[in-house]
Amino acid sequence: MKRFIAPLLALAVVSTPAQAFIGAGNFTLVNRTGSNIVSLMIRRVGTSAWQPLGGNPAQGSRVAVAFANPDCAFDIQAQLADGKTATFNGVNLCDVAMVTLNRGSSGALWVDYD
Repeated sequence: MKRFIAPLLALAVVSTPAQAFIGAGNFTLVNRTGSNIVSLMIRRVGTSAWQPLGGNPAQGSRVAVAFANPDCAFDIQAQLADGKTATFNGVNLCDVAMVTLNRGSSGALWVDYD
């Protein structure tokens, strides 16, 4: 029996799609900051080099983001139309389809994932 299970287990690992082992991928970004987003930037957590992320969703709207990176943890910075900058630290972009950037009336920032 054990001789039968080991090859099946090996086959399951080999046949698992490569996508499952890749870090961050494409996602949909939802803007719930209370303001239109003028620009979006991204950087890996622990680095200082911001890169353009693309997409400028209006308040309440969403934008598809084409993204690929072997890492999972990122900071996302949104330049808002009201002149403020919102930086969302430690955003996990692995295995998510939708990321919602939220800003409360007190200025508190948080991210919701779907």
